[in-house]
Amino acid sequence: MAEPVLFDVDVLVGRHPRREVGAGTVAELLSAMDRVGIAQALVGHTLSWLHEPATGNKRLLELTADEPRLRPCWVMLPESCGEVGRPEEFATAATIAGVPAIRAYPHDHGYDLAGPDAASMLDAIAATGQLLLVDATQTTWPQLEAVATARPALPVVVCKPGYRSLRRIAGILDRTTNVHIGLSNFSSHCGVEWLAERFGAHRLVFGTGSPEHDPAEAVTRLLYSELDDAAVATIASGQLQRLLGERVSTA
Repeated sequence: MAEPVLFDVDVLVGRHPRREVGAGTVAELLSAMDRVGIAQALVGHTLSWLHEPATGNKRLLELTADEPRLRPCWVMLPESCGEVGRPEEFATAATIAGVPAIRAYPHDHGYDLAGPDAASMLDAIAATGQLLLVDATQTTWPQLEAVATARPALPVVVCKPGYRSLRRIAGILDRTTNVHIGLSNFSSHCGVEWLAERFGAHRLVFGTGSPEHDPAEAVTRLLYSELDDAAVATIASGQLQRLLGERVSTA
């Protein structure tokens, strides 16, 4: 079998203010992807995360406009302060702009992911078909499960879960059908193999957490795992493409 196509669900551009990980340019990102053989990536902007989401979301579209390998991922906020517009307007604008995924930072942005403030925005995102990406450190597993259970049509990808979360991951995968685990920072020994055997490779999606993490880490863990070729291909890109409603590539 040919080398699997790698589609990274968890990448940022923009300079990181707390870590020396480069200038955060698109050119640096593409170079890093080429170095480890990553074909495509869902990309967010540090400006949307650490400063002002509306401005960062707009800037992200400008940076990715002529880069077909990079798919923009906007950052949401609750409707209550009106910072990114009304939920239906935000979700529709994302659809029109070709934004297939929305990321939430509830801890850093000061809201409850499963609370009433975020509910209307999550409902709008579910209605227009975007993926929801949330770092495990940004909320709690019970809140993630509550959001997913209340919106079974909303695909949720939990990024950067960490190797100590295996029992939490197993529980939420057992009780939901729309939660998926992004593999950036997931370094549990044979944890990927165990999850794929127990819940199916389609519940796992490849991610690197770049530039905070060297993308070679996640690439190595997947390509040198004990999974068969079909499972590796599903995790590498197949399931993410299905969630995005795209034709699945195998080479």
